[in-house]
Formats: sequence, structure tokens, C-alpha cells
Amino acid sequence: MIRFIVYRVLQAVPTILGITVLSFLLLHIVPGGPAAVMLGDRATPQLIAQINQSLGLNKPLYVQYWLWFVKLLHGNLGYAYSYHETVSSLIALNLPRTLVLVLTAIILSHILAILIGVFQAVRRDSPTDHALTVVTYLLYSMPTFWLGMIVISVFAIGLHLLPAGGLSDPFAIHPTFGDYLRHMILPAVVLIVATIPNWSRYVRSRMMETLVQDYIRTAHAKGLRKRTILMRHALKNSLLPLITLAGMSLPALFGGALIIEMIFNYPGMGLLFWNAAQARDYPVLLGIVIMVGFLTILGNLLADIVYGVVDPRVKY
Repeated sequence: MIRFIVYRVLQAVPTILGITVLSFLLLHIVPGGPAAVMLGDRATPQLIAQINQSLGLNKPLYVQYWLWFVKLLHGNLGYAYSYHETVSSLIALNLPRTLVLVLTAIILSHILAILIGVFQAVRRDSPTDHALTVVTYLLYSMPTFWLGMIVISVFAIGLHLLPAGGLSDPFAIHPTFGDYLRHMILPAVVLIVATIPNWSRYVRSRMMETLVQDYIRTAHAKGLRKRTILMRHALKNSLLPLITLAGMSLPALFGGALIIEMIFNYPGMGLLFWNAAQARDYPVLLGIVIMVGFLTILGNLLADIVYGVVDPRVKY
């Protein structure tokens, strides 16, 4: 196992290197730049040239990349033009908020998707199965931003049950944990609802394939209870690929969190990325891309390790 982990870490090095090169080139070839955003209506070619020179953006791209990459190797992600702070401090402030949101969505959506998928597989082709299929397809086809607007209209504006956005009450001097929790409910619900349909359909399909296997028929022939067959034999084998799927879904959930944080003005990595993109703040954008790439590789590595632990047939 240790050899496998070391091999995967070494394998990730060229991947991270490729991400840095592609991200740097793609961000810097986009028209516009931080100088034009900073100056706004006052932008003139002379002022833009002065700011580009002060930020080092007048140098060739390969020189800019090398200078940035050397800083990265020393753990320095650079300085955010638009925030006047280091990129590391911005990520350290916003990453925990997004991780709480994303991990909450992963855990709860997995639990609900498994319950729905197993229920549908057991009651295959029943009216309940068809009704849940219609609901999951409806939720799957619903744009996330539209779903967010609906829950804000109903629960925040219409019923006044929950706050429409933000991290806490802006007038509270010392926000409580309950205040943070109330502000996180609606964004988390939207992210969970947007994630459940895909995974529940996957669990339903896997369970239906497992329930017709020979060893399941043998278990029935031995007289085992239906619940024992379902929980001990069918469910365990059906959920193994879901571990890998969860690890690979991390970047998708971060992408979903970007839209949700914008809708709910939730101060996390998504909102930080959006604001940095508006300001053409290259160091912040590169820092977030590198961080997400690292977390994606880490998530896949953890998924492979857990897969090997729960399935003794897998050897590394």
C-alpha cells in the first residue's frame, strides 16, 4: 500500500505541473488585464503600461511563468492585486467555508441517494419507482441557479424562514454557530438536491444489476432473510464503485459551489474565484486552480485507498 501511495504521489507531480502551465497560459491569453480593470474609465495606454510594468506583466509569458513557478515551489502563491493581501491568506480564510459546504453536500447527498436508489431498485417498475424517476429527472434537468432562486423566493422572501445569503447576520457583533448554520442551510440544500439525482440513478442501476446475480439467488435459496441479503450482500457490493465516484466528484462539486456561492453571496472559494475573475486577478485565480487540482488528486488517491481497504480483492 505504501508503494502504491508513493507511486500515485509521484504520478501526480507531472499532472500538477501540466495544470500550472495550462492554467497560466489560458488565463494570460484572455483579452483584458488587471490594469484595465483597476483603471476603469481612466485607462490610457500609458497608465496601463505603467501598471503592467509594476506588476511584471510586461515580461514574456515564459519569464512570468518561471518567476511565478519558483515562488510556488517556495510555498508563495503570490499577492492579490484586488484584495491587497497574500493569496495564501485569502485561500486560508475562504477554503474552510467551502469545504464545510461541499463535505456536507457529499455526506448528505450520498446518504439520501443510497436510500432512494436502493428503494427504487427493490421496488423496480412500481408506481413509486416511476414517480421517483420522474422527480430525479426533473431535478437533474433543473439549472442550479434557477433552483437557488426558487428556494430563496420560497424560504427567504416568501416564508421568512431562513436568510437569503451571506455567512452570518451582518448586524450581529458575535455571530453564533446557530447563525452560521442557518445561513448555510439553503446553499447546502441546493447543492445536495443538485447532486442527488445523478448518484441515486447510479445506485439504482448498480443495485438492479446486483440483485440478479447468482450469489444473490443462492442466498435466497439458503433461506436468508431478505433484509440480510439486501444489506449484507447486495448493498455492499453495489456501493463499492460509489467510493471512486465520490472522489472524482470533488471538482464537480467545487464547480457547483462556485455558482451557489454567487447566488447566495456565500463567502467561499467560489465567490472568491468569481470576484478574482472579474478583476483579472491572476495570482488568486492560479492559486485557486492549483488548490482545486491538488484536492482533486488527493480525493482520487483517498478513494483508491478506501476502495482497497473495503474490497479485499483489490491488491496494490
